Amino acid sequence: MTETIGIDLGGTKALVGVLDEERKVLWESREPSTGLDEKGLLAMLGREIERALEARPAATAVGLGIPCTIDRDNGVAVTAVNLPIENAPIRDLLAESTGASVFIDNDANVAALAEHLYGAGKGMRDTVMLTIGTGIGGGLILDGEVYRGATGAGAELGHVPIEIDGPRCQGNCPGRGCLESLASGTALGREGRAAAEREPESVLGKMRADGRAIDGEAVTEAALAGDETAIGVLGLAGRRLGVGLAGFANVFEPEAIVIGGGVIGAGDLLLEPARREVRERALSPMNRTPVLAAELGPDAGMIGAAAMARLELESAR
Repeated sequence: MTETIGIDLGGTKALVGVLDEERKVLWESREPSTGLDEKGLLAMLGREIERALEARPAATAVGLGIPCTIDRDNGVAVTAVNLPIENAPIRDLLAESTGASVFIDNDANVAALAEHLYGAGKGMRDTVMLTIGTGIGGGLILDGEVYRGATGAGAELGHVPIEIDGPRCQGNCPGRGCLESLASGTALGREGRAAAEREPESVLGKMRADGRAIDGEAVTEAALAGDETAIGVLGLAGRRLGVGLAGFANVFEPEAIVIGGGVIGAGDLLLEPARREVRERALSPMNRTPVLAAELGPDAGMIGAAAMARLELESAR
C-alpha cells in the first residue's frame, strides 16, 4: 500500500504526517513556523521530511500545501500573504536536499481535495471550499477535479473584494475590502478588540481588562460562553462571509460550499448568518446552496497534501 508524506504549512506551524491510501496516519509531527524567514522555513521543512522518511522509509513522495500562490509547472511558491516566501523554487530545493519526490500546491487546494475525497464534499462533483484562519484560503473542485487556474495560482477566494473602500488587506495583499480583511480570524480579533473597548462590562471587555489578548480564539470562546457582544462580532463576520459566499454560489453553482479552518470552531454562530446572506442575496437556485462545516478538522491540509502526492504519482505512471 502506497505511503506518502503530507505537509500542511501554516503561518504558525507545520503539520507533517505519513499516510497510507486509506487515510491512516502512520507518523506525525508538528513544528512551529512563527518567526522563520524563507531560509528557516525551508530548513525546517527539509528536517521534517528527513524525519518522516527515517520513520517510514517506504514513503514514496511528499505533498506540501503552502498558503501562497503557486506556479505548479515550475514548482515555485510565488508569493504568500502571511509567510515570508517569494518566488521560491521550493519543490526543487526540497527534492535536492532530501532526495524525495516533492509536489506542491496551495494549502486550501489540498484541504479542498481532502474534503472532496473523504469529508463534507465526498461524492460531489462541484464544491467551493474556504479555509478561515489567520487569513482566508480558497479551493475549488470543479467537475471532480481541483481547479487551479492557468499557472496554479487561481482560486484565491479570500482576496475577492466585498467592500470597495474596506480596510486594507493583510500581509502582502495590495487590496482593500477583501473577504479576508473582513471575515478572517484576524478580522474577528480586530472587531473583537473594538467591541471590548465599547462594551467594558461584556465578557470580551473583562478579558481585555484582565490583559487577555483579544483575538479570534478569544471572541469564539466568549461567544460560546454566551457573551452577546462576542456573538454579535461573530454574526457580523458571518454576514460578511455570506456576502462573499453568495457571489461564489452565483458564479460556480456548486453542490455545496464547505467552510473549514480554525474559525469553524464557532460553528453555527458564524455559519448561520452566512447561510442567511446566501439565501437572501444569491440568485435562484444558487440561493439554496448548502453551506457545510468541514469534517476533517485541522488535519485536512495534511491529509489532502498526502493525497495530492499519491495522485500525482499515479498520474505519472
